[in-house]
Amino acid sequence: MFRVCRWFAGWKPAIRQVGNLRYADADWQSAIRQIDNLRYEKRACCAGQIPYSRAVPEPDANPGLQRVQYALRADGVPAETANRLRSGIHSRGYLPHVKREGTCYFVTFRLADSLPRAVLLQFERQRAEAVRKLKTADRAGREAANRELLRRVERYLDRGVGACHLRRPEIAEMVANALRFFDGQRYHLHEWVVMPNHVHVLVWPMPNHLLSGIVKSWKQFTALRAKRLLGLQQCRFWQPESFDHWIRNDGERARVARYIRNNPMVAGLCSRPEEWRWSSAWRQPATK
Repeated sequence: MFRVCRWFAGWKPAIRQVGNLRYADADWQSAIRQIDNLRYEKRACCAGQIPYSRAVPEPDANPGLQRVQYALRADGVPAETANRLRSGIHSRGYLPHVKREGTCYFVTFRLADSLPRAVLLQFERQRAEAVRKLKTADRAGREAANRELLRRVERYLDRGVGACHLRRPEIAEMVANALRFFDGQRYHLHEWVVMPNHVHVLVWPMPNHLLSGIVKSWKQFTALRAKRLLGLQQCRFWQPESFDHWIRNDGERARVARYIRNNPMVAGLCSRPEEWRWSSAWRQPATK
């Protein structure tokens, strides 16, 4: 019985490998073979045919993953959590997403044609070149490179590239209503703005509600109705992935809130933030 209990530790690295490498076929097959080997070695270990040291292989070292986990722990985010959509680091394909339970997030989701993939890859290459010149322990430099990447993306979006379907008042109003609908029930909206080709939100998910589920509901609800209004059939309305950034302190939250409120004015859409109707800063003109 003691051997069987100790043997189960060998399953953890194999199961983790299957979970993390679902989309890499060669690594998937390797992980499956590792599990098959563990099944065989379980029987041999229980029968006393091989020693325990052979039955439980040591996990492979991964210095890059260790550095990410160390950085997360330094920021107060556990590297290993029961639900990485709630707290930890995960990816939905292209962009990495860092979550911390009980915090605010700055979220940007954009129309499908607002930021071509080739442009985003160019920005990513520029960020990678900047990071490559830094020392390994230069955490501040890496954060600065990430901020510069976001600034490049924001400047490009503010140019109004693409069809800019959110310029249409009925679509912009429908998106704004979707953002406000569950405010105070599933989340708290601190600031938000609907721009011609993207949306910014500063949001705090309430307990038992995940940021990913909140953003997914916004995008699914608005995409279905906007495509009906526009007569679109198979075309994608929103980009599949969104940018999200967890707010680390009150100073950063104030800076992000100021950016969201001023975004329409900076983009030349209005002269004052209060004049942009599809924004948390909008104030209805007083009636005479």
